[in-house]
Formats: sequence, C-alpha cells, structure tokens
Amino acid sequence: MQISRVTAEQTGQPFPIHENLVDTLLVAHDAPTGRDPTVAHVLATCAGYAYADADTLATMMARIGLEANACVQLTQVVDAMYIYSTVSLVQSRCGRIVILSYRGTELASIGNWLGDLDSGSETLHLLAGDAVETPRVHAGFYRNFRATRWAVDQELKAALKARSLAEPRRRLKYPMQALFVTGHSLGAAMAVLFALSLAERGANPALDAHLRAVYTFGGPMVIGEPFPAKIATRIGAKIHRHVMTDDPVPTLPPVAWGQFAHFGHEYQYMDGQWQRAENAVAQLSRISEIPKSMLAMLADEKRRASLSYTVAAHGPHHYLAALRPAGRVTEFGDYAAGSI
Repeated sequence: MQISRVTAEQTGQPFPIHENLVDTLLVAHDAPTGRDPTVAHVLATCAGYAYADADTLATMMARIGLEANACVQLTQVVDAMYIYSTVSLVQSRCGRIVILSYRGTELASIGNWLGDLDSGSETLHLLAGDAVETPRVHAGFYRNFRATRWAVDQELKAALKARSLAEPRRRLKYPMQALFVTGHSLGAAMAVLFALSLAERGANPALDAHLRAVYTFGGPMVIGEPFPAKIATRIGAKIHRHVMTDDPVPTLPPVAWGQFAHFGHEYQYMDGQWQRAENAVAQLSRISEIPKSMLAMLADEKRRASLSYTVAAHGPHHYLAALRPAGRVTEFGDYAAGSI
C-alpha cells in the first residue's frame, strides 16, 4: 500500500474562502438537520481534489479554510482484481475535524472501469437491534472499499487519540470530534459503504458516534433491493446525495444488471439551485442511454439539450461550480463568472 503524508503551508490573501471553518464544521450536523450549504461546498472541494495528489488536496483544503491541515493519502492497487482504491484523510490543525474522502473512477484506468462494471453480489452483515440484516451490495464497489478499510480504520483511531496524521508521533491539542465523509462517483459509493460499515458486527462504535454526515456527488447506486428499513432510516439520516439531473451515473447500475436503489436524502440541481427531491433517482431502464450520454459530449448544444443525459455533467468540477457560494473566490483565487 502506498501512503503519502503531508502538511499544507499557511495561506494568504485572498484565502481562506471560509473564515472560522473549524468552528462552523464543529456545530454542523451536531443535531439532525438538513443539508448545510457550507458543508456541501467544503466536501465537494475535498471530493473533487481527491483525484489529485496529497500535496494538491492539502493545499486546496487549506485555501478553503482548513489552514495548516494534515493530509494522508492511502492507495491500494491490485489490477487483476480490479482494485484501484484511493482514500484521503484531511485533519484540521487542532485535530478536531477530520474529512475522509474517497477517490472516484480514474478516467485513464481500464481496470477501474471494469471494477465499476462488476455489479455481482456481495453481502453485508449489519446489526439492526438484535437482528442481523444481510443486504446485497455492488461487488466491485465493495471490493475497492474493503481494500483500504483497515488502513483507514487505523488512521481514524490515531485521530481519536489526538495524533497528527502527518506526523503520527506528534500529539495534537484535541482528538477528533467530528468526522465527515465524502466522495464523487465511485468515491461516493465507497463513502456510503463506509457509513454502512459502521453498522457491521465488530465495527468501532466510537467512529459511529463521531460521524456527523456523509455528502456524496454524482454517486451510483450501491445497495441491492430490498434494503432493510431500519438500517436505511438510521444510516440514511446522515447521507446527503447531490445529483445533477442530466448526469447518468446516479441512475446506474441499469435495471438489466439487477435491482439497486438509493437511500438517504437526495438533492437535485434544478433551475440554478439545489432542491430536496421527493423521490430518489430511479435506475436506468434502457442501456441504450449510456452510449447516447457519452456521444452527447461531442454533440452541439441543440442536440445535447434533446438528450436525457450527458456524461459531461458528471465531472466533479460541475458539482463544485454548482455548490460554490456567491461572492466568494474560487479555490484558484479568482471569481467565477456570475459569482460576484
């Protein structure tokens, strides 16, 4: 396993984007609430730059408001098993906040794509009171999640003991008090699996107690139907899924590959704003929509508007742009068009 540990340098003007971000995150989702726009922007930034190296991610998270953060990036690759699992942990300078971010599918990796297509059945063993529920999950997503699970658990245990993730022998002022989990695409699927894993037999109850929320962006379906109602209610309360209405990935896997479903709170981007959806995105019924959505990237604007989906809408930068607060600089230090 490859492990990278870095500490971000201090930022200067025009950063940070969000002042007093640690204090904001400490009170966010302290009680059951709906989606928090600031949390959504921060976690979308983390999910988007989880595709980069640890230095870049740490720098962007420092710019957004977690100055002098510690960042550790864990990577496990086993190409014959279609395992391409990368996860990053960003820890605030004081130690109170940790963001766990799973990387999505890497465009240049054929093996990564094959893992996404492996929708065969795996089974979770989740505790629901005195009963044990055994829901079916997407095999490829679950295998990638499991590949880095133990290492993630060790890093989070260190954070609970007030250890620096960049320098494990150094103690911080505070232990972890709030954990946020995020991811885009495949990373969104693994973020949901992390939340579900906290209900498994033998899971660390301290992590469950510290988990504030899971924010995902353009995530596919992970769980096979039927899904235990008690588990869906308890864990789903902490999951906030963001969906671009013309993004095809949240409709996958298609019906032809088996029955899957979303759970948790869903927010769709419509008419220039995020709106709570009454009904979750349904599975794709026609596989022919997949190649159409890919060809839509090459079509002119008129033709693209006539299609239901376009793969172009799936990019993490589109989610980040739609979540960026007005009047704030971007992570590049400039102002996006229409944001002033």
